[in-house]
Amino acid sequence: MHLIADIAATHIRGRGRQTFLSIAGVAMGVGFSIMMASLMQGSQEDFIDTLIDTIPHIAIEDEERHPPVQPASMTFDAVKIEGLRPREKLRGIRNADGIIASLESWLPGDVAPNLTGQAVIRYAGKDLSVTVVGIDVDAERLVSTIDDDMREGSLDDLNTTANGLVVGDGVLDRLGAKVGDLVTVTSPVGVVRKFKIVGSFHTGAVANDNGLGYTLLKTAQVIQDKANVVNRIRIRLDDVNASTPIAARLESQFGYKAESWEEANEGLMEAFLIRNIIMFTVVAAILIVAGFGIFNIISQITHEKAHDIAIMKSLGFPESDIIRIFVIEGLAIGAAGSLLGCVFGFALCQALGQVEFEFAATTEVTRLPLMYSVWHYAIASGFALGSAAVAGWLPARNAARLNPVDIIRGAA
Repeated sequence: MHLIADIAATHIRGRGRQTFLSIAGVAMGVGFSIMMASLMQGSQEDFIDTLIDTIPHIAIEDEERHPPVQPASMTFDAVKIEGLRPREKLRGIRNADGIIASLESWLPGDVAPNLTGQAVIRYAGKDLSVTVVGIDVDAERLVSTIDDDMREGSLDDLNTTANGLVVGDGVLDRLGAKVGDLVTVTSPVGVVRKFKIVGSFHTGAVANDNGLGYTLLKTAQVIQDKANVVNRIRIRLDDVNASTPIAARLESQFGYKAESWEEANEGLMEAFLIRNIIMFTVVAAILIVAGFGIFNIISQITHEKAHDIAIMKSLGFPESDIIRIFVIEGLAIGAAGSLLGCVFGFALCQALGQVEFEFAATTEVTRLPLMYSVWHYAIASGFALGSAAVAGWLPARNAARLNPVDIIRGAA
């Protein structure tokens, strides 16, 4: 085995320029594949993290997934109902306190009750329709990142201010108001109250920033004329990936629709799946191109060393040893290229991580999202080594099958 390794090393050193170019080709292929995988997966993880931060992991709504079946339909095979007017009933989650107490006893996460409803904010002759969410301040902090999104004021001001209101900064811009101003809030049931704007937030989601406000749960129940009513329970789990099975359990247990964040964004997750397929296809193409570089140099070495192969076969070297020589050469080039490629890929990621973007609309400075994972390096290096082994094995197998007499006579 030592002799075989020495022969392989001699072949590699004998074509220094071509060997260097092959190693460089592999290194660039591995480096750029690592960079692309880090950038694309990092952007996806960043987007999902942002999405998860702005919506609950699970939301229990005051509605059923399927409408109730009419009693007549349960008795007769064919039923035609005319002029049926459904009874008006107060919307809300029945026994919300009991459900929350049950969830807190076993659920691996945090729970916050909400009352969500529409209202019209009037200021200086301007009317703006917004969604007003009644919250428990301490519970809301556990299920959302609203504290991190605050631009002025604090959620705690809701507890210390009568009829306090925290709104998106887009709401302030559209009304021409500022924190500290008094506004008039009118609910759909005709309740009118004066509210004081005690804070503003910016989430980056235009719909929220331009049309969302928070007030205390009790205050929202008053203006919506829904005393002690909750129409939404928001849940934030310790393990976000467990949202789908837990949502199914909640829906089965309580009867209300429980929607996980994955279900709410099903179309987006399908788009990410297609995006990942494209990413891995491009990465594989880059590594295959690098593998052709190795194949080219090993093929040239095999062709030029045909007489050496004939002499080795004449001396009794079996075909397996001759193939092993060129496979070792391919693996050596692949290993050197993979090592340099990992360093090159890390350097590329570090350089891209320093690129800053500033958005004029928000004056926020952000960087390219990158994900550093040992799997990116392992997969790229493993693919490169596999390509190198195949690139060395194919031409060596063909050369080892030739008749040494034909090679020496020049028939080959």
